[in-house]
Amino acid sequence: MRIAISAADAAALIPDGASVMIGGFMGVGSPDRIIDALVARRVRGLTVIGNDTAFPGVGIGKLIDAGCVAQAKLSHIGTNPVTQNKMIAGEIEIDLIPQGTLAERIRAGGNGLGGILTPTGVGTVVEKGKRIIEVEGRAFLLELPLRADFALIRSRESDYNCNLTYRLTAMNFNPLMAFAADCVIAEPDEIVPVGVIPPDAVRTPGILVHHLVERPR
Repeated sequence: MRIAISAADAAALIPDGASVMIGGFMGVGSPDRIIDALVARRVRGLTVIGNDTAFPGVGIGKLIDAGCVAQAKLSHIGTNPVTQNKMIAGEIEIDLIPQGTLAERIRAGGNGLGGILTPTGVGTVVEKGKRIIEVEGRAFLLELPLRADFALIRSRESDYNCNLTYRLTAMNFNPLMAFAADCVIAEPDEIVPVGVIPPDAVRTPGILVHHLVERPR
């Protein structure tokens, strides 16, 4: 059984310049308490890997507003004019990755694969600087795996062995990211006794999770 830490303690583990995967889709399924603690700590120079930057003041958008992010690898910037303005001004580097490719690169990073082959982006600006591999007469891009120093994930429930469940669209990138980082910090909505979560309901096994953030009071 592991003891839950505070969101502030979780944020203190993440140094300036770290690479961080953050779950969520337009803020749904993002770990808001950890994000708020990172903003309060005034962390700087993060490389964020996530689906999008949501909205101003929402999800990853909070980190953008606070100037915490130097680079972001995303499938889109979300409905976020702050990200757009900072990108145009050269204050933040944005690497746009097709959404399916982003998910599969994270999966490859978590499963120890050397990359994925995808036809998405062939013949477009996406292929610039990438290896093109022909398979049975078709051209594919070799996309390299993605990993990070930290994965910050949001779950519906956790037990005290850190077995996690997710609800509805919070399943998005969270389970994938739990495999693809050196340190996984989970922020559950509820912490329940061991045995309450049925084994077949576990989506992220506790062996992958290094730290559990205490539930809000």
